[in-house]
Amino acid sequence: MKLPYWRLSGFYFCYFATLGAFLPFWSLYLKRIGFAATDIGELTALLVATKIVAPYLWSWLADKTGRCLRLIRITSLFSALIFSGFLVRHDYPWVAGVTVVFSFFWNATLPQFEAATLRHLKTEPQRYSRIRLWGSVGFIASVLGIGRFLDDFSIEYLPWIISALLLSNWLMALVTPEAVASHDHDAAASVLRILFKPELLAFFSVYMLLQVAHGPYYVFYSVFLQQHAYSTTLTGFLWALGVCAEILVFIWMYGLFKRISLRGLLLGSLALSTLRWLMIAHGVDSLPVIVAAQLLHAASFGIAHVVAMQLLHRYFGDRHQSKGQALYSSLSFGLGGMLGSFYSGYLWDALGGGPVFVMAALASGVAFLIAFIGVARQKPVTLG
Repeated sequence: MKLPYWRLSGFYFCYFATLGAFLPFWSLYLKRIGFAATDIGELTALLVATKIVAPYLWSWLADKTGRCLRLIRITSLFSALIFSGFLVRHDYPWVAGVTVVFSFFWNATLPQFEAATLRHLKTEPQRYSRIRLWGSVGFIASVLGIGRFLDDFSIEYLPWIISALLLSNWLMALVTPEAVASHDHDAAASVLRILFKPELLAFFSVYMLLQVAHGPYYVFYSVFLQQHAYSTTLTGFLWALGVCAEILVFIWMYGLFKRISLRGLLLGSLALSTLRWLMIAHGVDSLPVIVAAQLLHAASFGIAHVVAMQLLHRYFGDRHQSKGQALYSSLSFGLGGMLGSFYSGYLWDALGGGPVFVMAALASGVAFLIAFIGVARQKPVTLG
């Protein structure tokens, strides 16, 4: 089957446009409707906590049927319907309940679509970054447009905007063709056989710590900038700038793979990630420093994520890709994201933004040490 480049790219565009409406502005919306920093940290932790369970449950269903897109269509539709619950009430128990149920479906979508994309690419996983970059374009378009809109109008419109974008995810899933994987009733057993190998433990530890480090960025970066007199438009611009740098990395990754090993790229991204959080911690009052720190998003997320996709493709092959993507999402974005949200939420008011971002730098530094010792020293072995 011919690669459905534009339909795959279109889904990434819509998915990350939704994320561009959510990540930079949701904490500002929660603050606007009366939640404290501790509440915001807890609600964000609930949002990402379902990533620990939901992706693996949905991957099990995907492996049973061999059809990722069918599940993506279901989860996308329910995500849009459940998110509309935020329009009904604003008390903490209600918002927390809607957050958990919404995120159970929402967090299932991307890991399965990543698996579907790699199945479409078959033996050319290096082309992944050229498709994924359209997600970054969608994020930029969303964050710039919505940042400007919220400066001119009320942030209370934000749930309506996100609801409309969630529906666009569902519509794109409807037109994206399925990439059917082979059935393997022994898949779970063969995955378990390697799950506790040192290479895999080191890999998942590194990416969990990387998301622990990103926790205060995703939850409080916009709040931190607002505290230092940055406008919503400029905040949106800075988020978009980081993703512009990410797009350039996605374009150049094919050439980088020819010149630098996966191990070298991973270690470089972790070192630059450590530097990025220190720059934000100590240089927030300097726009040039913050701009430079945002450009390092190309390393802390862009390079690190593409390297993860290449390693996961080698580790888990085609038959087990759904489970590999689910484990990656569960342990990094799920467990790591939850821990990052919790510590940043509970320490933000007590210590302030600077020390919290220093802690993020420490997490990236520990990830660098683990990667140096145990990741990609030898060519990964694909599951049999």
